[in-house]
Amino acid sequence: MSVPFPDTASDDGTDARLLAEGAPGDNAPALSVSQLSAAIKRTVEDGFARVRVRGELSGAKRAASGHFYAALKDDNALIDMVMWKGQAARLAFRPEDGIEVIATGKLTTYPGRSKYQLVVDSLEVAGEGALMLLFEKLKARLGAEGLFDQARKQDLPRLPRIIGVVTSPTGAVIRDILHRLADRFPTHVIVWPVLVQGDGAAAQVANAIRGFDAIAPGGPVPRPDLVIVARGGGSIEDLWAFNEEVVVRAIADCRIPTISAVGHETDTTLADYAADRRAPTPTAAAEMAVPVRAELRELLLQRAGRMVGAANRHQALARERLVALARHLPKREGLYAPQRQRLDDSADRLDRSQRQRLAVVGERLATRGAALRPALLARRWDRDRARLGGLGRLLDSLDPRALLSRGYAMVRDAGGGIVTSAARAQAAARLQLQFADGEVPVEVAGGDAAALPPAAPRPARRPAAPPPKRGQGELF
Repeated sequence: MSVPFPDTASDDGTDARLLAEGAPGDNAPALSVSQLSAAIKRTVEDGFARVRVRGELSGAKRAASGHFYAALKDDNALIDMVMWKGQAARLAFRPEDGIEVIATGKLTTYPGRSKYQLVVDSLEVAGEGALMLLFEKLKARLGAEGLFDQARKQDLPRLPRIIGVVTSPTGAVIRDILHRLADRFPTHVIVWPVLVQGDGAAAQVANAIRGFDAIAPGGPVPRPDLVIVARGGGSIEDLWAFNEEVVVRAIADCRIPTISAVGHETDTTLADYAADRRAPTPTAAAEMAVPVRAELRELLLQRAGRMVGAANRHQALARERLVALARHLPKREGLYAPQRQRLDDSADRLDRSQRQRLAVVGERLATRGAALRPALLARRWDRDRARLGGLGRLLDSLDPRALLSRGYAMVRDAGGGIVTSAARAQAAARLQLQFADGEVPVEVAGGDAAALPPAAPRPARRPAAPPPKRGQGELF
Protein backbone atom coordinates (compact mmCIF):
# COMPACT_ATOMS: atom_id res chain seq x y z
CA MET A 1 0.00 0.00 0.00
CA SER A 2 1.49 3.30 -1.04
CA VAL A 3 1.47 6.36 1.16
CA PRO A 4 0.99 9.67 -0.65
CA PHE A 5 3.39 12.47 -0.01
CA PRO A 6 1.96 15.15 2.20
CA ASP A 7 0.90 18.41 0.80
CA THR A 8 3.98 20.44 -0.10
CA ALA A 9 2.28 23.71 0.69
CA SER A 10 3.59 25.39 3.85
CA ASP A 11 1.53 27.06 6.48
CA ASP A 12 2.75 30.52 5.45
CA GLY A 13 1.58 29.97 1.91
CA THR A 14 4.99 29.28 0.40
CA ASP A 15 5.83 26.10 -1.34
CA ALA A 16 8.48 23.72 0.22
CA ARG A 17 11.53 23.13 -1.93
CA LEU A 18 13.13 19.82 -2.59
CA LEU A 19 16.60 21.16 -3.31
CA ALA A 20 18.47 23.51 -0.97
CA GLU A 21 18.92 26.92 -2.50
CA GLY A 22 20.55 29.96 -1.09
CA ALA A 23 18.26 32.70 0.04
CA PRO A 24 18.53 36.04 -1.75
CA GLY A 25 21.33 38.09 -0.13
CA ASP A 26 22.57 35.15 2.10
CA ASN A 27 26.31 34.52 1.63
CA ALA A 28 26.86 32.13 4.62
CA PRO A 29 27.56 28.60 3.47
CA ALA A 30 26.11 25.58 5.32
CA LEU A 31 28.43 24.25 8.11
CA SER A 32 29.31 20.62 8.60
CA VAL A 33 28.62 18.92 11.93
CA SER A 34 32.36 18.81 12.74
CA GLN A 35 32.71 22.49 11.88
CA LEU A 36 29.84 23.43 14.14
CA SER A 37 31.13 21.20 16.97
CA ALA A 38 34.61 22.72 16.70
CA ALA A 39 33.14 26.22 16.73
CA ILE A 40 31.12 25.42 19.83
CA LYS A 41 34.23 23.90 21.48
CA ARG A 42 36.28 27.06 20.83
CA THR A 43 33.52 29.28 22.08
CA VAL A 44 33.04 27.25 25.29
CA GLU A 45 36.78 26.91 26.07
CA ASP A 46 37.44 30.59 25.39
CA GLY A 47 34.54 31.71 27.53
CA PHE A 48 35.09 29.27 30.42
CA ALA A 49 38.88 28.70 30.45
CA ARG A 50 39.05 28.92 34.24
CA VAL A 51 36.03 28.15 36.44
CA ARG A 52 35.35 26.99 40.01
CA VAL A 53 32.22 24.92 40.41
CA ARG A 54 30.62 23.81 43.67
CA GLY A 55 28.52 20.70 43.69
CA GLU A 56 27.91 17.24 45.06
CA LEU A 57 29.81 14.27 43.62
CA SER A 58 27.72 11.64 41.91
CA GLY A 59 28.77 8.49 40.08
CA ALA A 60 32.39 8.78 41.28
CA LYS A 61 34.57 6.21 39.49
CA ARG A 62 38.32 5.73 39.08
CA ALA A 63 39.14 3.98 35.79
CA ALA A 64 41.84 1.34 35.38
CA SER A 65 43.92 3.96 33.58
CA GLY A 66 43.96 6.11 36.72
CA HIS A 67 41.61 8.81 35.42
CA PHE A 68 38.74 9.91 37.68
CA TYR A 69 35.23 10.40 36.33
CA ALA A 70 32.19 11.81 38.15
CA ALA A 71 29.35 14.29 37.86
CA LEU A 72 28.77 17.50 39.80
CA LYS A 73 25.16 18.18 40.63
CA ASP A 74 22.91 20.42 42.64
CA ASP A 75 19.14 20.52 42.98
CA ASN A 76 18.49 21.64 39.39
CA ALA A 77 21.42 20.70 37.13
CA LEU A 78 24.24 18.24 36.50
CA ILE A 79 27.56 18.51 34.68
CA ASP A 80 30.08 15.76 33.93
CA MET A 81 33.67 16.12 35.06
CA VAL A 82 36.94 14.29 34.41
CA MET A 83 40.23 14.45 36.26
CA TRP A 84 43.25 13.05 34.49
CA LYS A 85 45.60 10.51 36.12
CA GLY A 86 48.35 12.92 37.17
CA GLN A 87 46.00 15.26 39.04
CA ALA A 88 43.92 12.40 40.47
CA ALA A 89 46.99 10.80 42.03
CA ARG A 90 47.68 13.98 44.04
CA LEU A 91 44.24 14.17 45.63
CA ALA A 92 44.40 14.71 49.40
CA PHE A 93 41.26 12.63 49.98
CA ARG A 94 39.32 9.80 48.43
CA PRO A 95 36.35 11.29 46.53
CA GLU A 96 33.06 9.50 47.12
CA ASP A 97 29.43 10.00 46.18
CA GLY A 98 27.57 12.52 48.31
CA ILE A 99 30.61 14.66 49.16
CA GLU A 100 30.24 18.35 48.37
CA VAL A 101 33.34 19.62 46.63
CA ILE A 102 34.69 22.61 44.78
CA ALA A 103 36.19 21.68 41.41
CA THR A 104 38.60 23.98 39.61
CA GLY A 105 39.29 23.55 35.89
CA LYS A 106 38.11 24.49 32.41
CA LEU A 107 34.94 23.76 30.49
CA THR A 108 35.22 21.90 27.22
CA THR A 109 33.07 19.86 24.89
CA TYR A 110 33.16 16.27 23.75
CA PRO A 111 32.09 16.27 20.11
CA GLY A 112 31.73 12.52 19.94
CA ARG A 113 28.67 12.72 22.18
CA SER A 114 27.61 16.31 21.75
CA LYS A 115 28.28 16.89 25.44
CA TYR A 116 30.20 19.38 27.46
CA GLN A 117 32.24 18.49 30.53
CA LEU A 118 34.53 20.01 33.14
CA VAL A 119 38.21 19.04 33.02
CA VAL A 120 39.26 19.39 36.67
CA ASP A 121 42.76 20.39 37.79
CA SER A 122 42.08 20.40 41.56
CA LEU A 123 39.30 19.04 43.75
CA GLU A 124 38.70 20.26 47.31
CA VAL A 125 36.11 19.47 49.91
CA ALA A 126 33.64 22.33 50.20
CA GLY A 127 33.94 23.37 53.86
CA GLU A 128 34.32 21.57 57.19
CA GLY A 129 30.80 20.20 57.03
CA ALA A 130 31.56 18.34 53.83
CA LEU A 131 34.92 17.26 55.26
CA MET A 132 33.19 15.83 58.33
CA LEU A 133 30.78 13.97 56.08
CA LEU A 134 33.76 12.48 54.24
CA PHE A 135 35.28 11.62 57.64
CA GLU A 136 32.14 9.76 58.72
CA LYS A 137 31.85 7.90 55.43
CA LEU A 138 35.47 6.74 55.60
CA LYS A 139 35.11 5.83 59.27
CA ALA A 140 32.05 3.71 58.55
CA ARG A 141 33.68 1.94 55.62
CA LEU A 142 36.94 1.10 57.44
CA GLY A 143 35.05 0.20 60.60
CA ALA A 144 32.97 -2.28 58.65
CA GLU A 145 36.22 -4.00 57.66
CA GLY A 146 37.07 -4.48 61.35
CA LEU A 147 40.06 -2.12 61.43
CA PHE A 148 38.81 -0.48 64.62
CA ASP A 149 37.75 -3.64 66.49
CA GLN A 150 38.84 -3.87 70.09
CA ALA A 151 39.99 -7.45 69.52
CA ARG A 152 42.79 -6.13 67.28
CA LYS A 153 44.23 -3.93 70.02
CA GLN A 154 47.59 -4.92 71.52
CA ASP A 155 48.75 -4.32 75.08
CA LEU A 156 51.46 -1.71 75.49
CA PRO A 157 54.81 -2.97 76.85
CA ARG A 158 55.42 -2.21 80.51
CA LEU A 159 59.01 -1.03 80.07
CA PRO A 160 59.86 -0.46 76.37
CA ARG A 161 63.60 -0.41 75.69
CA ILE A 162 63.26 1.24 72.24
CA ILE A 163 60.53 3.75 71.28
CA GLY A 164 59.98 4.79 67.67
CA VAL A 165 58.40 8.23 67.05
CA VAL A 166 56.80 9.22 63.73
CA THR A 167 56.56 13.01 63.61
CA SER A 168 58.15 16.17 62.28
CA PRO A 169 61.78 16.51 63.46
CA THR A 170 61.58 20.31 63.75
CA GLY A 171 58.34 20.86 65.65
CA ALA A 172 57.68 21.25 69.35
CA VAL A 173 56.08 17.78 69.49
CA ILE A 174 59.32 15.81 69.42
CA ARG A 175 60.89 18.10 72.02
CA ASP A 176 57.92 17.63 74.35
CA ILE A 177 58.07 13.84 73.96
CA LEU A 178 61.82 13.62 74.57
CA HIS A 179 61.63 15.96 77.57
CA ARG A 180 58.79 13.99 79.14
CA LEU A 181 60.52 10.64 78.58
CA ALA A 182 63.72 11.99 80.17
CA ASP A 183 61.79 13.14 83.24
CA ARG A 184 59.91 9.89 83.75
CA PHE A 185 62.12 7.05 82.51
CA PRO A 186 65.05 7.73 80.12
CA THR A 187 64.63 5.48 77.10
CA HIS A 188 66.31 5.07 73.72
CA VAL A 189 64.23 6.91 71.07
CA ILE A 190 64.39 6.55 67.27
CA VAL A 191 62.74 9.41 65.32
CA TRP A 192 61.46 8.80 61.78
CA PRO A 193 61.10 12.30 60.30
CA VAL A 194 57.97 12.91 58.18
CA LEU A 195 55.72 15.67 56.93
CA VAL A 196 52.64 15.93 59.11
CA GLN A 197 50.60 18.24 56.86
CA GLY A 198 50.14 18.94 53.18
CA ASP A 199 50.82 17.01 49.99
CA GLY A 200 52.58 13.70 50.53
CA ALA A 201 52.22 13.78 54.33
CA ALA A 202 49.93 10.76 54.51
CA ALA A 203 52.25 8.64 52.34
CA GLN A 204 55.29 9.57 54.43
CA VAL A 205 53.54 8.76 57.72
CA ALA A 206 52.33 5.40 56.38
CA ASN A 207 55.79 4.53 55.04
CA ALA A 208 57.39 5.40 58.40
CA ILE A 209 55.00 3.13 60.33
CA ARG A 210 55.56 0.26 57.93
CA GLY A 211 59.30 0.93 58.02
CA PHE A 212 59.44 0.54 61.80
CA ASP A 213 57.38 -2.65 61.54
CA ALA A 214 59.75 -4.07 58.91
CA ILE A 215 62.88 -3.78 61.10
CA ALA A 216 64.10 -7.28 61.93
CA PRO A 217 64.87 -8.08 65.59
CA GLY A 218 68.59 -8.31 66.33
CA GLY A 219 69.63 -6.29 63.27
CA PRO A 220 71.94 -3.28 63.06
CA VAL A 221 68.99 -0.96 63.70
CA PRO A 222 67.11 -1.89 66.89
CA ARG A 223 63.45 -2.77 66.44
CA PRO A 224 61.16 -0.53 68.52
CA ASP A 225 59.05 -2.04 71.28
CA LEU A 226 56.53 0.80 70.89
CA VAL A 227 55.65 3.33 68.14
CA ILE A 228 54.20 6.80 68.78
CA VAL A 229 52.51 8.63 65.88
CA ALA A 230 52.36 12.28 66.93
CA ARG A 231 51.41 15.74 65.67
CA GLY A 232 50.43 19.04 67.28
CA GLY A 233 46.99 20.60 67.17
CA GLY A 234 45.31 22.20 64.17
CA SER A 235 42.15 22.38 62.13
CA ILE A 236 40.48 19.35 60.65
CA GLU A 237 42.12 20.21 57.36
CA ASP A 238 45.57 20.39 59.01
CA LEU A 239 45.06 16.98 60.62
CA TRP A 240 43.55 15.34 57.54
CA ALA A 241 46.69 13.37 56.67
CA PHE A 242 45.97 11.20 59.74
CA ASN A 243 42.47 10.48 58.40
CA GLU A 244 43.81 9.10 55.12
CA GLU A 245 43.08 5.44 54.45
CA VAL A 246 46.75 4.64 53.79
CA VAL A 247 47.73 5.83 57.28
CA VAL A 248 44.84 4.04 58.99
CA ARG A 249 45.69 0.74 57.31
CA ALA A 250 49.39 1.08 58.14
CA ILE A 251 48.57 1.57 61.84
CA ALA A 252 46.07 -1.30 61.86
CA ASP A 253 48.57 -3.67 60.20
CA CYS A 254 51.51 -2.70 62.44
CA ARG A 255 52.67 -5.60 64.65
CA ILE A 256 54.33 -3.18 67.07
CA PRO A 257 51.97 -1.61 69.66
CA THR A 258 51.15 1.96 68.64
CA ILE A 259 49.99 5.14 70.39
CA SER A 260 48.22 7.82 68.37
CA ALA A 261 48.87 11.34 69.70
CA VAL A 262 47.47 13.63 66.98
CA GLY A 263 46.22 17.09 67.84
CA HIS A 264 44.75 18.26 71.13
CA GLU A 265 42.38 16.44 73.45
CA THR A 266 39.29 17.56 71.50
CA ASP A 267 40.73 16.47 68.14
CA THR A 268 39.87 13.02 66.85
CA THR A 269 41.30 11.33 63.78
CA LEU A 270 40.83 7.90 62.23
CA ALA A 271 44.40 7.12 63.32
CA ASP A 272 43.13 7.31 66.92
CA TYR A 273 40.57 4.58 66.19
CA ALA A 274 43.11 2.30 64.49
CA ALA A 275 45.89 2.68 67.08
CA ASP A 276 46.21 0.39 70.10
CA ARG A 277 45.95 3.40 72.42
CA ARG A 278 44.89 7.03 71.91
CA ALA A 279 46.67 9.82 73.78
CA PRO A 280 45.04 13.26 74.11
CA THR A 281 48.38 15.01 73.50
CA PRO A 282 51.94 14.03 72.51
CA THR A 283 53.06 14.67 76.09
CA ALA A 284 50.39 12.31 77.37
CA ALA A 285 51.64 9.71 74.88
CA ALA A 286 55.09 9.85 76.51
CA GLU A 287 53.44 9.40 79.91
CA MET A 288 51.57 6.35 78.62
CA ALA A 289 54.73 4.90 77.11
CA VAL A 290 56.86 4.65 80.26
CA PRO A 291 56.24 4.71 84.03
CA VAL A 292 57.93 7.12 86.45
CA ARG A 293 61.20 5.48 87.41
CA ALA A 294 61.23 6.99 90.92
CA GLU A 295 57.69 5.75 91.56
CA LEU A 296 58.60 2.34 90.19
CA ARG A 297 61.64 2.16 92.46
CA GLU A 298 59.52 3.17 95.44
CA LEU A 299 56.91 0.59 94.53
CA LEU A 300 59.58 -2.11 94.32
CA LEU A 301 60.95 -1.12 97.72
CA GLN A 302 57.46 -1.21 99.23
CA ARG A 303 56.74 -4.62 97.77
CA ALA A 304 60.13 -5.93 98.86
CA GLY A 305 59.40 -4.71 102.41
CA ARG A 306 55.98 -6.33 102.32
CA MET A 307 57.50 -9.58 101.06
CA VAL A 308 60.10 -9.59 103.86
CA GLY A 309 57.43 -8.75 106.43
CA ALA A 310 55.19 -11.50 105.14
CA ALA A 311 58.07 -13.99 105.31
CA ASN A 312 58.91 -12.92 108.87
CA ARG A 313 55.29 -13.19 109.93
CA HIS A 314 55.04 -16.61 108.36
CA GLN A 315 58.22 -17.71 110.15
CA ALA A 316 57.00 -16.35 113.50
CA LEU A 317 53.65 -18.06 113.08
CA ALA A 318 55.39 -21.32 112.21
CA ARG A 319 57.59 -21.00 115.29
CA GLU A 320 54.55 -20.46 117.51
CA ARG A 321 52.86 -23.50 116.01
CA LEU A 322 55.98 -25.57 116.53
CA VAL A 323 56.21 -24.56 120.19
CA ALA A 324 52.54 -25.32 120.69
CA LEU A 325 52.91 -28.75 119.10
CA ALA A 326 56.07 -29.46 121.13
CA ARG A 327 54.12 -29.09 124.34
CA HIS A 328 52.03 -32.09 123.40
CA LEU A 329 55.02 -34.32 122.59
CA PRO A 330 56.12 -36.84 125.32
CA LYS A 331 59.43 -36.34 127.16
CA ARG A 332 62.58 -37.75 125.68
CA GLU A 333 63.17 -40.05 128.69
CA GLY A 334 59.68 -41.40 128.33
CA LEU A 335 60.30 -42.19 124.66
CA TYR A 336 63.70 -43.84 125.30
CA ALA A 337 62.83 -45.88 128.46
CA PRO A 338 60.99 -48.76 126.74
CA GLN A 339 63.72 -49.02 124.11
CA ARG A 340 66.45 -49.07 126.73
CA GLN A 341 64.67 -51.82 128.67
CA ARG A 342 64.22 -53.83 125.50
CA LEU A 343 67.95 -53.43 124.76
CA ASP A 344 68.90 -54.68 128.23
CA ASP A 345 66.64 -57.72 127.87
CA SER A 346 68.14 -58.51 124.48
CA ALA A 347 71.69 -58.23 125.88
CA ASP A 348 70.87 -60.66 128.71
CA ARG A 349 69.37 -63.15 126.30
CA LEU A 350 72.39 -62.88 124.03
CA ASP A 351 74.81 -63.52 126.93
CA ARG A 352 72.90 -66.58 128.10
CA SER A 353 72.66 -67.88 124.56
CA GLN A 354 76.43 -67.57 124.05
CA ARG A 355 77.26 -69.37 127.27
CA GLN A 356 74.86 -72.17 126.41
CA ARG A 357 76.33 -72.43 122.91
CA LEU A 358 79.88 -72.69 124.27
CA ALA A 359 78.86 -75.39 126.70
CA VAL A 360 77.29 -77.49 123.93
CA VAL A 361 80.34 -77.12 121.70
CA GLY A 362 82.67 -78.05 124.60
CA GLU A 363 80.73 -81.20 125.30
CA ARG A 364 80.77 -82.17 121.64
CA LEU A 365 84.54 -81.60 121.41
CA ALA A 366 85.20 -83.67 124.52
CA THR A 367 83.09 -86.53 123.14
CA ARG A 368 84.85 -86.56 119.77
CA GLY A 369 88.34 -86.11 121.30
CA ALA A 370 87.92 -89.26 123.41
CA ALA A 371 87.71 -91.29 120.20
CA LEU A 372 91.26 -90.23 119.18
CA ARG A 373 93.56 -93.06 120.64
CA PRO A 374 97.39 -92.55 120.51
CA ALA A 375 98.21 -96.22 119.64
CA LEU A 376 95.98 -96.15 116.58
CA LEU A 377 97.60 -93.00 115.41
CA ALA A 378 101.11 -94.39 115.89
CA ARG A 379 100.39 -97.49 113.78
CA ARG A 380 98.97 -95.35 111.00
CA TRP A 381 102.03 -93.10 111.13
CA ASP A 382 104.50 -96.09 110.90
CA ARG A 383 102.61 -97.57 107.99
CA ASP A 384 102.62 -94.31 105.99
CA ARG A 385 106.31 -93.75 106.75
CA ALA A 386 107.23 -97.27 105.53
CA ARG A 387 105.30 -96.71 102.33
CA LEU A 388 107.05 -93.43 101.77
CA GLY A 389 110.48 -95.06 102.32
CA GLY A 390 109.71 -97.79 99.77
CA LEU A 391 108.69 -95.19 97.19
CA GLY A 392 111.98 -93.32 97.83
CA ARG A 393 114.07 -96.42 97.27
CA LEU A 394 112.18 -97.19 94.07
CA LEU A 395 112.85 -93.69 92.88
CA ASP A 396 116.58 -94.04 93.59
CA SER A 397 116.76 -97.32 91.68
CA LEU A 398 115.10 -95.76 88.64
CA ASP A 399 117.30 -92.66 88.67
CA PRO A 400 119.66 -92.85 85.62
CA ARG A 401 122.35 -90.91 87.51
CA ALA A 402 122.73 -93.86 89.90
CA LEU A 403 124.24 -95.89 87.01
CA LEU A 404 126.94 -93.31 86.44
CA SER A 405 128.62 -94.25 89.77
CA ARG A 406 129.17 -97.75 88.35
CA GLY A 407 131.29 -96.57 85.38
CA TYR A 408 128.62 -95.60 82.88
CA ALA A 409 128.44 -92.23 81.08
CA MET A 410 125.51 -90.26 79.59
CA VAL A 411 126.09 -88.79 76.09
CA ARG A 412 124.33 -85.54 75.09
CA ASP A 413 124.48 -83.54 71.87
CA ALA A 414 124.98 -79.79 71.59
CA GLY A 415 121.24 -79.22 72.06
CA GLY A 416 121.16 -81.18 75.35
CA GLY A 417 119.40 -84.21 73.90
CA ILE A 418 120.49 -87.75 74.93
CA VAL A 419 122.40 -89.60 72.17
CA THR A 420 121.39 -93.30 72.08
CA SER A 421 123.17 -94.56 68.91
CA ALA A 422 126.63 -94.47 67.33
CA ALA A 423 125.19 -93.00 64.14
CA ARG A 424 123.86 -89.97 65.97
CA ALA A 425 127.16 -89.61 67.87
CA GLN A 426 129.16 -89.77 64.59
CA ALA A 427 126.89 -87.21 63.00
CA ALA A 428 127.23 -84.74 65.89
CA ALA A 429 130.08 -82.23 65.79
CA ARG A 430 130.21 -81.78 69.56
CA LEU A 431 129.16 -84.08 72.41
CA GLN A 432 128.88 -83.77 76.16
CA LEU A 433 129.87 -86.80 78.26
CA GLN A 434 128.36 -86.80 81.72
CA PHE A 435 130.03 -88.90 84.45
CA ALA A 436 129.13 -89.35 88.10
CA ASP A 437 131.54 -86.64 89.21
CA GLY A 438 131.19 -84.19 86.26
CA GLU A 439 130.93 -83.58 82.51
CA VAL A 440 133.52 -83.65 79.70
CA PRO A 441 132.96 -81.91 76.31
CA VAL A 442 134.37 -83.70 73.21
CA GLU A 443 134.55 -83.04 69.47
CA VAL A 444 133.81 -85.77 66.95
CA ALA A 445 136.51 -86.11 64.23
CA GLY A 446 136.51 -89.16 61.98
CA GLY A 447 135.11 -91.31 64.78
CA ASP A 448 137.96 -90.51 67.24
CA ALA A 449 136.93 -88.44 70.25
CA ALA A 450 139.60 -86.05 71.36
CA ALA A 451 139.30 -85.06 74.96
CA LEU A 452 138.81 -81.39 75.70
CA PRO A 453 139.49 -79.62 78.94
CA PRO A 454 137.16 -81.02 81.56
CA ALA A 455 134.06 -79.05 82.43
CA ALA A 456 133.25 -77.90 85.87
CA PRO A 457 131.84 -80.74 87.98
CA ARG A 458 128.16 -80.80 88.74
CA PRO A 459 127.14 -80.46 92.35
CA ALA A 460 126.64 -83.76 94.21
CA ARG A 461 123.20 -85.03 94.83
CA ARG A 462 121.67 -83.79 98.02
CA PRO A 463 121.17 -86.68 100.51
CA ALA A 464 117.66 -87.50 101.52
CA ALA A 465 116.40 -86.13 104.83
CA PRO A 466 116.55 -88.60 107.74
CA PRO A 467 113.21 -90.11 108.78
CA PRO A 468 111.52 -88.42 111.68
CA LYS A 469 111.70 -89.95 115.10
CA ARG A 470 108.85 -92.11 116.17
CA GLY A 471 106.39 -90.48 118.45
CA GLN A 472 102.89 -88.98 118.45
CA GLY A 473 103.91 -85.81 116.54
CA GLU A 474 101.29 -83.52 115.02
CA LEU A 475 97.81 -84.63 114.13
CA PHE A 476 97.56 -82.52 110.94
